[in-house]
Amino acid sequence: MIALFVLLTLLFLWVLVSDRLPRWSITAPITFAAAGILLSGGDHAVVPLDVDTHTFQRAVELVLAVMLFTDATEARDYARLRGPVGGVRLLGLALPASLVLAMLFGALVFPGTNWWLLAVVALVVMPMDLAPVLMLLRDERLPLRVRAALNIEGGFNDGLISPLFVFCLANLVSAEGDTFGDLVLNALKGAVLAATVGSVLGLLASRAVRWSLASGWAEPASLRLAGLALPFLTYAASVLVDGNGFVAAFVAGLWYTSAVPAIGGDSLDLVYDVSHLLALAAWYAFGAVTTEAFTGGHVLRFVVYALLVLVVARFVPVVASLTGTAFSRSERAAIGWLGPRGVTSIVFAVLAFSQLPGEEAGFVVNATAATVLLSVLLHGVTAEPVARWFARHPRPEEPAAPREA
Repeated sequence: MIALFVLLTLLFLWVLVSDRLPRWSITAPITFAAAGILLSGGDHAVVPLDVDTHTFQRAVELVLAVMLFTDATEARDYARLRGPVGGVRLLGLALPASLVLAMLFGALVFPGTNWWLLAVVALVVMPMDLAPVLMLLRDERLPLRVRAALNIEGGFNDGLISPLFVFCLANLVSAEGDTFGDLVLNALKGAVLAATVGSVLGLLASRAVRWSLASGWAEPASLRLAGLALPFLTYAASVLVDGNGFVAAFVAGLWYTSAVPAIGGDSLDLVYDVSHLLALAAWYAFGAVTTEAFTGGHVLRFVVYALLVLVVARFVPVVASLTGTAFSRSERAAIGWLGPRGVTSIVFAVLAFSQLPGEEAGFVVNATAATVLLSVLLHGVTAEPVARWFARHPRPEEPAAPREA
């Protein structure tokens, strides 16, 4: 209860200065992460945060479920684009190649490390999150097709990665006697059940909402609560039948998006606001666990690994996968470079930290801390120069635009 009180107090205080502090590059994620370090980090925390409890793990899982749901609802705007914007190539070619490269770089920088642990780390650090450079999605200096490609990739990559993350993490924490085949079957069973639950609830919710609106039984403003309740409902239903709650929430979002045009474009604003609040809570938790970072040394190795992940493991596969498309060389380079890390990586890292033994948990936290912090620095410094370059070198593009948020 104390932690909840502190989080809500921080939120209230942040709102009062939310327009002034960002002008000095003091953002909400940085503020909440710093608060987590100061108040809940270390052995003598002012606000103790027990990350080993089952309740805490469920809370973090709910954060990711809501985020995946909101990411999936972005799909409603993609049909407005005239022609493909590289989403299939980014998700089907570049993402798997990036994960493989991240694992290989991990093996190179940290020889002798368990391959399952390297896979977990790769799955933690590779998902991109546009929140650290969110203003770029509203910056018209950046070509529309670049912003659309980033928006699509950012909306779907964490949904695709989450079941793989659960599977690889299970191989590290599985009880003695569980074979690889057992884990594969369990993962497939969880994914199938989740997809079924998400599809059924998402489809039923979409139709029920449209029927209620058409029948005059509810107003659009009231139906905002339906959009807020659905990811929590879907997650709970999937967990009850031993399904993957992340996947279920993501699939439900894909189905529910068909109801949004009928209700109104602002019908998901409430769930977006809640998702933002939960993301700030994740930054706070990350600040608390990062006090454990780098206590084992090897700081330089983790920085080198983070650089390889940010500069090579993402950039090369993205540029290669988009070669031969309508993107110019500079646009391909911009998409490859603008891949910031943020809340998704943090949530995965906190989940891994809460389930893995000490040394392995510390390894994941170290890699995540180095990657996220370096990403905040590199992408924060270079975002404005990239936008200025495109402003000086304009190129005709499609007039239709997706919702950029």
